[in-house]
Amino acid sequence: MKPEAVSNAVSQDGLEIPLIDFSAFMSGDETTKRTTAQSIVHGFQRAGFIYLKNHGIPKADVANTFAESAKFFRRPSSQKEAMGWTTPEANRGYSQPGREKTTDLKDAADIEAKRAEEGADLKESFEIGREGEPNHPNHWPDRFDDNGADFKKQMLHFHDTCKQLHMQVMRAMAVGLGIDESWFDSFCDGGDNTLRLLHYPEVQSTAFKKNKNTVRAGAHTDYGSITLLFQDMAGGLQVLSPNGNFIDATPIADTIVVNAADLLARWSNDTIKSTKHRVVEPPIKADVHPARYSIAYFCNPNFDRFIDAILGTYDELKGDKKYEGINSGDYLAQRLAATY
Repeated sequence: MKPEAVSNAVSQDGLEIPLIDFSAFMSGDETTKRTTAQSIVHGFQRAGFIYLKNHGIPKADVANTFAESAKFFRRPSSQKEAMGWTTPEANRGYSQPGREKTTDLKDAADIEAKRAEEGADLKESFEIGREGEPNHPNHWPDRFDDNGADFKKQMLHFHDTCKQLHMQVMRAMAVGLGIDESWFDSFCDGGDNTLRLLHYPEVQSTAFKKNKNTVRAGAHTDYGSITLLFQDMAGGLQVLSPNGNFIDATPIADTIVVNAADLLARWSNDTIKSTKHRVVEPPIKADVHPARYSIAYFCNPNFDRFIDAILGTYDELKGDKKYEGINSGDYLAQRLAATY
């Protein structure tokens, strides 16, 4: 029986994505906290996705971040390109429309073939990492005007706010897995995470009709531990069902979509799923689809940590541990290198 804090956000074609009241974990009694945590883990194990409501990030904070993101993408191309993305190791800065092809392919030749078939993603993005990295500084528009300083202040604040939620979700996952609540803390307290602002420009519906393979973001899995996704109400996100069909993950106001990523799946010995998803033409029929904005906070284990299977996810006697341990930063840099 489902706890009162849990309902379904998506239920179609065998895909069950729960909508979970996160306040039940943060402030509930011990029984409620435990059952909510178990629902979070169950959602990741079955679908790889959950929705969180009452997650603790104020509506005004999310709205301000979206507003600053929209203003950033209205800047002249010359300014944005002066803050261009450079290397997978840095993973900071601006990527113009046409640069990226989102896919889970790893071979460069396969990615180029995919790009030729489908075209590049119909989006532009801006990546912000942990502030204060001497070898990999963030790029800020405060060099251009005072509005750039406001942007920087809001993004640094939001990066830190999301870091705190990441820590809380990982604590919930620990409780749900039956290990110590603080087990993940030393793996995730560094804030080696990426705040990614995304703008999918207005597009004619004919762009999708001319090439049926055209997408705003190609089918892929994420790389790190979890992703916190804030989306507007435009729609277009789809998640792969167990039956092999892409199902709409319809926006629900004031929620965060949270998905498990590849390194967490590996960390959990594949007891947690990292599920393919994509962004396609919105389901509403129109001659022109308006711009779509989203904010993805990609959460990672600290880059200096060695990631080996989580306690209780394998049996030493049975020898069912699937993966060798790996350094978090090396793994993520390798995955990013194939995307750009």
